[in-house]
Amino acid sequence: MRFSSSALGADRRHARFLLFAQGCLLGAVAFLLVFGICTLDVTWDTWLRGGFIEKDCIQHYTGWLFYRDAPLSLPLCVSPDVNWPDGLSVAFTDSIPLFAAIFRILAPLLPSVFQYFGWYVLLCFCLQGGFSALLLDRLLKNRPAVLVGTCLFVVSPIMVERAFRHTSLTAHFLIVWALYYYVRSIQEDRYFFKGTFALNALAISLHPYFVPMVYAILFAMLVQYALRHRCWLRPAAFLLLNFAATLLSAWVFGLFSGVLSESSGQLLYGYFGMNLNALWNPTSIGTTTWSRFLPIQNQVRGNYDGFNYLGLGVLLMAACAAGIRMIQTVLRRWSPWKTLRRHGILLVVCACLTVFAVSNVVTANGATLLEIPLPLRLLRLASSFRSSGRLFWPVYYLILAYSIKTLQDVLPAKRAAILLCIVAVIQLWDISPALLERRQMLANYEQPAEFASGLQSDFWQQAAEEYDHLATLSDTTEDTLYLALWAADAGMTIDDPFAARSDQQALNTRRETTIQQLEQGQLQPDCLYLTDSEGIFLRLADQLQDQAFCAKIDGHYIIAPGMLYTGADALVYSENYPISILEYTDANWDRGVLTWDNCTVMFDDTPLLRRWLDGASAVVADGVRYEILTVDDSDPGYIMLTLDTEDAAALRGAELEFVS
Repeated sequence: MRFSSSALGADRRHARFLLFAQGCLLGAVAFLLVFGICTLDVTWDTWLRGGFIEKDCIQHYTGWLFYRDAPLSLPLCVSPDVNWPDGLSVAFTDSIPLFAAIFRILAPLLPSVFQYFGWYVLLCFCLQGGFSALLLDRLLKNRPAVLVGTCLFVVSPIMVERAFRHTSLTAHFLIVWALYYYVRSIQEDRYFFKGTFALNALAISLHPYFVPMVYAILFAMLVQYALRHRCWLRPAAFLLLNFAATLLSAWVFGLFSGVLSESSGQLLYGYFGMNLNALWNPTSIGTTTWSRFLPIQNQVRGNYDGFNYLGLGVLLMAACAAGIRMIQTVLRRWSPWKTLRRHGILLVVCACLTVFAVSNVVTANGATLLEIPLPLRLLRLASSFRSSGRLFWPVYYLILAYSIKTLQDVLPAKRAAILLCIVAVIQLWDISPALLERRQMLANYEQPAEFASGLQSDFWQQAAEEYDHLATLSDTTEDTLYLALWAADAGMTIDDPFAARSDQQALNTRRETTIQQLEQGQLQPDCLYLTDSEGIFLRLADQLQDQAFCAKIDGHYIIAPGMLYTGADALVYSENYPISILEYTDANWDRGVLTWDNCTVMFDDTPLLRRWLDGASAVVADGVRYEILTVDDSDPGYIMLTLDTEDAAALRGAELEFVS
């Protein structure tokens, strides 16, 4: 009996679809077992407002809140009320641009409280299972082994660790999808896969960090094909078409809105590098331990963001696979040179990703082994992906896939499946403390006393009703995200981008302009001004106290035009406003005291301080009198007093009185 090629093709597509669906089901089961169903309640946003695991999820949710009320326009995902008046894309608040765009369109149909982050992570787990099953089906000989191997992919520690911490980075299925195309290219001897356009568009619309990972794999696929066929033009054209489609997707989702200037941002490449112990170091942020068996190793700097723990089961399997290949090489049953010829470009790409992940600051356990200086231009370029430890993820999944394939190559199918089951059991038992901890953290999550932690005063509710804009006159330290969340809830604009990437130079320039306007008495009546710098506040409040309510509330210094607030929790500016030394520390100053003489103290240069100093001969703190020996205002913005004492440390944090 003969079957037409179209019928056979349809059967194969149907089989792949069923396998993909089975993998998706495994991913869904893994998600539900680890995280439960609570995050799937789209009206439950307490865990996002409270900063589950760390405060980044406040940033993700707040970005969506601002965009939800933004006007629809092209490019999508740009919220004019963030980084006001310039606006900013939600891509820079890691709010998952594709999902933000979809639900912004559906906003009129949504409940008043709506979050999509739980369903996004569920979808990532499903697709991780689906594409892992397709990948392993290309590598293994039987379906049970494929499904067991898929289980190892869907409980990958590096994916579980990102879920609901850096939520948009849970889309590891993009890496597995790219590896699937690579294997298909080798097996089918072709390179043109229409799905790569969707793959790259998804990568840029979910999180830009996936773009270099996916393109690295596709680049290896295309170069490998070009070398085999000595044909470069068509693969190069295919790559350029993908680049063009990716750039178009980036524009559509607003990634060019709020682009960094060359001189803005911190050059942090090397700080978040991957420690050399990362593959067997079971520790990460927000989780006590990832292993029942392996001890936690030391780390330095930002190594925590280079978390790449394989798990005991996979570590043992990878060690066995490496041992098997070494023995086969000695017995001449396997040639590393053949593998090198067939996959050499991929191995080079993996080496480059690993080097970039480790960074120019090479660390092992708690020690820095080597720090390689880089040219400034190269450092700026590398700092675009400053959390470099993440770039190891394609290598991580290749280790997992190749270890599974090696066992399958040397063992009968049934034995290989049984051995994979043993590996999976060891893996799950090893990382089960972390999985259980994540589940319990969500199941037992309690709403903080206040959503906007630190903003306890009744002032904030009153201000939300009176002002349309929030202008920050300086960085607002740890409360930036809470202020942004408060502004989003109040329907206000905020000039601070509170983003993963922002043009700090433009923001500082805007703040300087605003301060100059305030110094000239030009207040916007619908704008609330806020700073965490007491010096800025005291200089402005002295001039504006007749036009605005000027006070310190919940640790923030407020200038509120036209407001009448009588709450007892406000420290209102007046001639009796308490003065203290400046909490400044650098190489020479320790919390406002000069370290090399211990008797010189620093203050912000303010009109109020100068009035107090006029005619004063001594400072009194806690009833103790300190004679003023010298007054130095040669450093613009500051005043230094040298006191008749051997140690001025007692003045730190004290309210000072100036007496004649």
